[in-house]
Amino acid sequence: MSEPGLRERKKQRTRAAIAEAAYRLFEERGYDETTVTEIAAAADVSPATFFNHYPTKEAVLFADGGQILDVALAVITDRAHDASVGEVLGAAMRAMIADMAGGPRDLTGELEAARLRLLMSVPSLRAATLQRLFEVEDRLAKALCAAFPGELDEVRAAVLVGGLCGALFAAGRTAMREGRPAAAAVEEAIEYATRAADGSGR
Repeated sequence: MSEPGLRERKKQRTRAAIAEAAYRLFEERGYDETTVTEIAAAADVSPATFFNHYPTKEAVLFADGGQILDVALAVITDRAHDASVGEVLGAAMRAMIADMAGGPRDLTGELEAARLRLLMSVPSLRAATLQRLFEVEDRLAKALCAAFPGELDEVRAAVLVGGLCGALFAAGRTAMREGRPAAAAVEEAIEYATRAADGSGR
């Protein structure tokens, strides 16, 4: 894949600056109390520039979700013919995490920790997170079911995907609460859940 051009790199830097300013203001002042105008000023851009990159302040916290899901769906579609359900599901989750780490959001960094604290503590954001999680789980489960006809039905695929997503969230929250690196806890959750996927029903 070719390197992004100057215009695209500038766009990525602006998006990252807006996101960083937003996260820090949300933590310092509160999510509901922070305005788009304040975020734009902290990022040294105009409100119009903010809206060129994000339609709402909520969107800053959920940016790139569709792109990350597409990465996971591609892993499932392009799986090796002899790969097991657990192997494919684990690879899809790891691909999503790697895409986060390579993009504007760093799963192991301070900003991602701040984002997760906000998503878990602000009622309106918690509700939005759950809604998006349900949509992600539904699409992943349908793709996984289609990838393993005769081995998975819709219910079992949904159980496996939901179990892994739940394990990832629980591991990440617990690691943050205990001051441990989230990446190691997330990897442990993937290992455990994917072994269970290959061990159950066989």
